[in-house]
Amino acid sequence: MTSRRWIIAAAFLAAPALAGCAAGFGANTNQPYAPNEAAVLIDKSAYGSRGVVIPQAFILGPDAGAQLAKGASAPLYVQVVNTTDKPDTLQAVTVEGLGTAKLAAPIQLPSNKLVNAGKPSPQILIEGLAEPLDGGESAKVTFQFANAGAVTMQVPVVTRSREYAQYPAAPGATPAPTPTATPTPSASESHSGDH
Repeated sequence: MTSRRWIIAAAFLAAPALAGCAAGFGANTNQPYAPNEAAVLIDKSAYGSRGVVIPQAFILGPDAGAQLAKGASAPLYVQVVNTTDKPDTLQAVTVEGLGTAKLAAPIQLPSNKLVNAGKPSPQILIEGLAEPLDGGESAKVTFQFANAGAVTMQVPVVTRSREYAQYPAAPGATPAPTPTATPTPSASESHSGDH
């Protein structure tokens, strides 16, 4: 290989490394993000809090264009990783101003293992909704852990569409009211009395 080919090959190999350096430490590739509208636990600009990492949390609302009625129930889906060296347990959940959260049973969190509290079926249900839900709202949710203590985050209510369409419908979902059309007078009717 000639020296000219070596220079071209070296330039192609160095380009990705140099491009990464130009992005700097504040590049958005260094920041945690959710690839959907579900919440991620960020506390004081750090991913997670006191050894608990929550990569996804959402309340499943109604189908798009429908509504969960006041008094109905909505499942809360959450993924949790306990990053400490000893097991932990999710003991309770409270949802401010939305309803009463019920755990089917305490959720065991082994060390450094992702736990999906929602599959195959939801383990947390918010009962007795204080207001109807359309999707797009959010609620302040506090997760109470045996070792990590109370961890609070804003959790969105997502509609059962797109990537959430695979989840079972929330109990108590009712279709949204359809607007009724009001007839508008035609141009000939509005000018008929002008003669």
